Amino acid sequence: MSTSVELHSVTKRYGEVEVIHGIDLRIEPGEFTVFVGPSGCGKSTLLRMIAGLEPISGGTMAIDGQRMNEVPAAKRGIAMVFQSYALYPHMSVYQNLAFGLETARFPKAEIAERVAKAAAILRIEPLLKRKPKQLSGGQRQRVAIGRAIVRDPRIFLFDEPLSNLDAELRVQMRVEIAKLHRDLGNTMIYVTHDQVEAMTMADKIVVLQAGIIEQVGSPLDLYNTPRNRFVAGFLGSPKMNFLTARIAGSDGNSVRIAVAGGEVTLPHPTASTGEVTFGIRPEHIGLQSETGIKLADVSVDLVEQLGGQTMIYATTGDGQPLTIAVDGQRHLVLGSKLTTYIDPTRGHLFGADGKVI
Repeated sequence: MSTSVELHSVTKRYGEVEVIHGIDLRIEPGEFTVFVGPSGCGKSTLLRMIAGLEPISGGTMAIDGQRMNEVPAAKRGIAMVFQSYALYPHMSVYQNLAFGLETARFPKAEIAERVAKAAAILRIEPLLKRKPKQLSGGQRQRVAIGRAIVRDPRIFLFDEPLSNLDAELRVQMRVEIAKLHRDLGNTMIYVTHDQVEAMTMADKIVVLQAGIIEQVGSPLDLYNTPRNRFVAGFLGSPKMNFLTARIAGSDGNSVRIAVAGGEVTLPHPTASTGEVTFGIRPEHIGLQSETGIKLADVSVDLVEQLGGQTMIYATTGDGQPLTIAVDGQRHLVLGSKLTTYIDPTRGHLFGADGKVI
């Protein structure tokens, strides 16, 4: 049966320094939740507090409604997978998987059954007699995950488990962990600084910055309707363009903004005036008028050919950088002029405080 996790006004202090500031969060049973944010935002600290590896300075952490603040880590029904595989080098894969159960004095028959089940789920049966030094990075990570599976936990916690893998293996293991969640159905909490991992794996994303939650929601909710400039810039690859702009007028249903040497009308009813920031994602900028309304004339600085997509780095007439992502292969001359177009419903406006207007 899947398990819920609730945090109520949770804080963490080291001496006089508070690093987690009153976190309120509910993780639903069976949900795959990803904590994402830049280094130092508190995501790993929050995960370790849930695991019981860090004491909670204030507030309450509950699992299935039961307060866990004083419950030891070993009794919380949680298994954690770390960035470091931490396998015992002198033991075989089977022994690594079985060690925790042997220490807990499980019967040998049950240990063998649990190890066999985990090995089958992760497709590592042929590796059970090998030592860790005979395994690839991806295989070692599977063993580390298997060591968590054999404990049959209520909740899986992952602390940047793919950071040590190369790009191709990271993609492969993302798929493996997503399949694992689908097959097991356990509640899983996953920490990463990689927004691509967050977007592709999560049911729910929790965006953290400086020990506070900036926004919680599904990947597409956060991508399409970011609450502020930080979330808008952190999620999405390549990142959103931010252009200095000024509100030129509003009729209550739409707003005219002066941006990039021109003027565009957006369906944003607002009473704001003065300087704003206009945000538009590179993939929402086109080179044909069918895309929508004209945004700006730009000068091409650099072109990256990715095969299925072309990345164009350009400069607007008023000197602002603009990144454009278009499908297919485009052969453009550096220094040439392009006219860019946008769907006005894809634009975002941010005030001086960084919050969306």
